[in-house]
Amino acid sequence: MSDSRLNTRRTDVQEETTDAAESEVCPECAGDLVVDDERGETVCADCGLVVETDEIDRGPEWRAFDAAEKDEKSRVGAPTTNMMHDKGLSTNIDWRDQDAYGNSLSSNQRQKMQRLRKWNERFRTRDSKERNLKQALGEIDRMASALGLPENVRETASVIYRRALDENLLPGRSIEGVSTAAVYAAARQAGVPRSLDEITEVSRVEKNEIARTYRYVIRELGLEVQPADPESYVPRFASALEMSDEAEHRARTLLQNAKEQGVHSGKSPVGLAAAAVYAAALLTNEKTTQAAVSEVADISEVTIRNRYHELLEAEQGLPMA
Repeated sequence: MSDSRLNTRRTDVQEETTDAAESEVCPECAGDLVVDDERGETVCADCGLVVETDEIDRGPEWRAFDAAEKDEKSRVGAPTTNMMHDKGLSTNIDWRDQDAYGNSLSSNQRQKMQRLRKWNERFRTRDSKERNLKQALGEIDRMASALGLPENVRETASVIYRRALDENLLPGRSIEGVSTAAVYAAARQAGVPRSLDEITEVSRVEKNEIARTYRYVIRELGLEVQPADPESYVPRFASALEMSDEAEHRARTLLQNAKEQGVHSGKSPVGLAAAAVYAAALLTNEKTTQAAVSEVADISEVTIRNRYHELLEAEQGLPMA
């Protein structure tokens, strides 16, 4: 580069630097400038002179007042999730044969899109492990939806299954069995347990296999799953029976007294919860039957009657026979 061009370049840089420095201070009083994003103006913090107006707002059009709201409104793509085998990082080709304007595609374009969908699916599940994971996570989502489980339970179940797959626990066991065991364990860990009978109704495997696989998975993965609390079943049963808040509170009180007396030891938490709901309904003069409670809790009326008497004796402080 020649000396004249080099000197010219230096002069331009110096002028740009000078302009930038001047733009950061007020031209009247040399005070600090402040950018007002709401009004799109640059003003002097000392004298109040408006230096620039009608600035371009390069931020989002929405406002957020806390971090959670900001994350919720942000549009930078879907977050990663363990509920998808590729964690949601891949793309999907829409199944509808329409363009962006809603117009139907021609026959040649439809054939082309069908081939693209096929190859896209093949690339997303390139090996047996990914195909296994895709099938299992689909089962977990299906069962969780049928049981009305929240999203955090589905995420936990997906993580449990991924760990079981990584630690090679699946040989000799079905994908459906391990998926069901993961849902059962995740629901209990999250404090929204479902009974084994409820799990069996939505699963494609038998009850004995679910129980056996569940014990194996929690033992091999070292999961800490606390025994199900009978009180955790009460809100669901009370809601299904349309009981009042007073009756639900009374059912909780009965179960708390039973725990203090040790009545709950060795008893089915579902049976205790069902009996407490039935007893609370009678004590608060609400109409319900053992058959209705039995249908909601999916447990026999005989069990409800037996636990019912035990709860009332614990309530009165009588010694258990």
